[in-house]
Amino acid sequence: MRNAFAKAVNDLADDHSDIVLLAGDIGNRLFDEYKKNHPERFYNCGVAEAGMTGIAGGLAASGLHPITYTITPFNTVRCLEQIRLDICYPNYPAIIVGTGAGLSYAGLGATHHSMEDIGLMRMLPNMHVVCPGDAVEVRLAVRAAVELKRPVYIRLGKKGEPQVHSQIPDFTIGKGVILEHGTDVALLSVGNMLSVANEVSTRLRKFGISPCLVSLHTIKPLDDELLSQLFLDCKKVVVIEEHGLAGGAGSAILEWANAKGVDASKAVCFGVKDAFLTACGSQEEARCLLKLDADSIISSVQEYF
Repeated sequence: MRNAFAKAVNDLADDHSDIVLLAGDIGNRLFDEYKKNHPERFYNCGVAEAGMTGIAGGLAASGLHPITYTITPFNTVRCLEQIRLDICYPNYPAIIVGTGAGLSYAGLGATHHSMEDIGLMRMLPNMHVVCPGDAVEVRLAVRAAVELKRPVYIRLGKKGEPQVHSQIPDFTIGKGVILEHGTDVALLSVGNMLSVANEVSTRLRKFGISPCLVSLHTIKPLDDELLSQLFLDCKKVVVIEEHGLAGGAGSAILEWANAKGVDASKAVCFGVKDAFLTACGSQEEARCLLKLDADSIISSVQEYF
């Protein structure tokens, strides 16, 4: 995902002279092409994420379109006040990009896990929260965020995520993408869980269960029309996210269902419970431990059919 982001921002900067990229002392080789083509519009702000966010606010106030980039918890939790006051309050066109979201850095411990970022970002007025599912969606999300000209948080995985889309989908912030149609269970995948959700969908079909696979890439604003239809048509609506259950996409959908008077009992949420993960290992090992692997999800979903 991060390679797709680097390519997308470099290409967009060719056509948008107002784009300025700020990095928190990572991605130096990743952005070699960008720095070669746009040296005057790249700043390494060091391990000073709050300062980087404040600089982004100042650049946006000056008529530019800043994009900040660093490891997810450092670009959200560490500088939440600056995002809130320097970007969201004045409603500036700034893009906050968190890389290595969820459990991408599982081996580095809880300091590098991001189980709260969706909840924090979606609580901020004026903020849009976008979680692309694969490299194809990353490129589309960056372009859409630039065109929106509003505060946007883009949540990326790390590297090596499988590409799920075989064709380029229609991508609009606030509108989910349906990859497969079905009537029994809606699988709402959030961000880098798309490949897992895709595997769940494929295997459920072999068991005679008809899944509707959706990349719910935007958590704020939610796709009201799509959610209304899915809760009407499907027996269960399953949310799959690599994020804490508290405050994440599942919480957002339950809040939406309550406000709309929709049958929230249809919703089943897969995420991380209210505890730090103290074990270290690969992302796949962490997912298995937390029951976010395909086998665990399939086993749970089958109990409803």
